[in-house]
Amino acid sequence: MAFDYRLVKRLVDLLVCAVVLPMLLPVLAACAVAIRLDTPGPIIFGQWRTGRDGKRFKMYKFRTMVRNAEELKAELQHLSIVRWPDFKIIDDPRITRVGKILRKTSLDELPQFINVLKGDMTLVGPRPTSFSADTYALWHTARLEVAPGLTGLWQIEGRNQASFDERLRMDIKYIATMRPMGDLKIVLRTVPAVLLRKGA
Repeated sequence: MAFDYRLVKRLVDLLVCAVVLPMLLPVLAACAVAIRLDTPGPIIFGQWRTGRDGKRFKMYKFRTMVRNAEELKAELQHLSIVRWPDFKIIDDPRITRVGKILRKTSLDELPQFINVLKGDMTLVGPRPTSFSADTYALWHTARLEVAPGLTGLWQIEGRNQASFDERLRMDIKYIATMRPMGDLKIVLRTVPAVLLRKGA
């Protein structure tokens, strides 16, 4: 991948954050207040994710689950409807009342703009996994060539309906054809995908 493209991509990330974050401040504040009033625990939740070159970083989200959600995960593993190492439960009992709204609207993802500012993530790219790179099959590692994204191809084409392998194929397709106009199209298509909760 050309260095110039990565540089342009980084500059665009910073420019978008500078423009968008001030406008989002009232929304971020409202989400924070709602979470605080709903259940005890931190407002922002940091979860370890796998980024470019397999490096681990803390990805930030608004907390949408009860405080001990990670401890309960092991107990609920048998209810997961997707194959390990993915994890997804229908009507997950760990999700709070406010958390359900935040997830349906994807507002819980907004703190990831902090990760974009830090350089851990970019606006468009493969979504980061919670499991480490040593659980990947060899062909899966192709997605680690680029920084993970706030949104990506699978979010607009498959959302949560896609299996991990299907998402990987979308990631590889994106990496092979990534370009500025392609990123812009994905961003523009993300908005209706989120609003219509396509595949969520």
